[in-house]
Amino acid sequence: MKMDGETITLKRNLTEWRFSQYPKYILLPIDENHDQVKSNIKNVVFSEVTPRPLERNIRLVCASEDALKNILDMDPDIVNREEFTEFVAGKKLPYGALPVAHRYGGHQYGSWVGQLGDGRAHILGEYVNRRGERWQIQLKGSGQTPYARVHDGRAVLRSVIREMVACEACHSLGIPTIRAAGVVVSDEAVIRDIYYNGNPRRERAAVLLRLAPSWFRFGSLEILSKSGELTVLRQLVDFIIKEYFPDIQLTDENRVIRLFSEIAHRTLDLVAKWQGLGFTHGLLNTDNMSLLGLTLDYGPFGFVDSYDAGYVANCSDGEGRYALGKQPDVVVWNVGQLAIALKPLLTLSQQVHMSYILKTLDTYCKNKILETFLMKIGLKEERWGDEQLVEKLLDMMQRTGADFTFTFRQLAELKPSEMVCEDILEDKWSLKRLSSHASWSCWLEQYRERLDKEAVNASSASLFEDERRRRMLSVNPVYIPRNWLLQEAIVDAEKDDFQKVKFLLEVMRNPYEVQPEAERRGFSAQPPQWAYALKISCST
Repeated sequence: MKMDGETITLKRNLTEWRFSQYPKYILLPIDENHDQVKSNIKNVVFSEVTPRPLERNIRLVCASEDALKNILDMDPDIVNREEFTEFVAGKKLPYGALPVAHRYGGHQYGSWVGQLGDGRAHILGEYVNRRGERWQIQLKGSGQTPYARVHDGRAVLRSVIREMVACEACHSLGIPTIRAAGVVVSDEAVIRDIYYNGNPRRERAAVLLRLAPSWFRFGSLEILSKSGELTVLRQLVDFIIKEYFPDIQLTDENRVIRLFSEIAHRTLDLVAKWQGLGFTHGLLNTDNMSLLGLTLDYGPFGFVDSYDAGYVANCSDGEGRYALGKQPDVVVWNVGQLAIALKPLLTLSQQVHMSYILKTLDTYCKNKILETFLMKIGLKEERWGDEQLVEKLLDMMQRTGADFTFTFRQLAELKPSEMVCEDILEDKWSLKRLSSHASWSCWLEQYRERLDKEAVNASSASLFEDERRRRMLSVNPVYIPRNWLLQEAIVDAEKDDFQKVKFLLEVMRNPYEVQPEAERRGFSAQPPQWAYALKISCST
């Protein structure tokens, strides 16, 4: 493999591959007393703790070739070695590992719940790859940590498959996200009540190998602030600035304000990406909000099928707090909680500045979401009336039950003049449904007029149309990890047939390109009727 004119040798085994000798997190307070009661601990950011490996009949379910090659510098053939499976299972830790669990707190469903922490995840160490990128390697489902509450520290196969596919799919879709490198499963049994309805069942334990530049989240700062651990809070904030926000100078007296502003805007940029792809996180607690603006902790997520702003991905969310259409408001509220956590580090004048930033976030978020949707319908610049044009389209989609993803994709595939032809719409199942709305023709005429305004400066109408189509096809995917596709893959995986999981991962590497085998399997067809009844819980 070559990079920048040099030959790069990918590591073929774990003897060649090793962690960085000194992970940066050793500069932060780490508790080394494994037996200490963690509900009362203070003034630490991590606790040192060793994973509890899977033992019984461990086998590899799937792996991400892209993550292995381009993040970990591993030869993809390494997955065929038993030592790689043992690595993901927590049995074989490469040289340089320093396993820790992270302590944090959080607001869950709008209420402060106190200390939480990695209850079943272990950060193993850090790896600096050939690009000079520093990545923290983490196992999820690798046994209890000092922050586990009433759980066994395990994850089950269905949940790690969902997260594995979602991480890699979101990366390919252009959503900032953590990454996933591999999944293993064992015959070790765990008990789970999927829907918390008193019907637990035995499932098999699995472990997910996850990757992120950092696992710090809003709750990492909240717990220190609310517990009055201000010395550690300042230490952690300065560490985060130095390691992850190099454009902010530690000598800048306004560095905390600059950090907050950067985190807030990255986070709202992320939400705009979610909204533009119909992604619903499902559990937007502050302990699930990354300080780096990454999608973190995939649990009861979902990509909306038939568009509904009230779509709730998490069946445990009875009040719909985390519905698709509410995500922007919830995230702005979460950013407000981050501001409160940082307040003790600010002077009075800086607090006033913080308040000013907070007042601008709603408008910033709405503008980013509008910009995202204008791109989806092929418009480059915002003009008067565009917001109403987008809102009307979404309203028609909701009223007709048109598919979110394929409405936009099929708009990209047709010329505006073709969108009124019933014969052509017959092959466009989502647009056909949308066209049943009484206002479809009126909206289409407004859309044509809006396109004509942008085409004025184009050298020719045909060139403008080609550009519109290319632009729309680049932001409107053919494939997303729909719940029904994941469910079919999970059902087979639970029978030890991992082919559908692997195929789904392969398709999601190029979600904007039509793929013959995926078409044959119906990945871009209308979802089956049973798909709309699927329920996803926090357990999932």
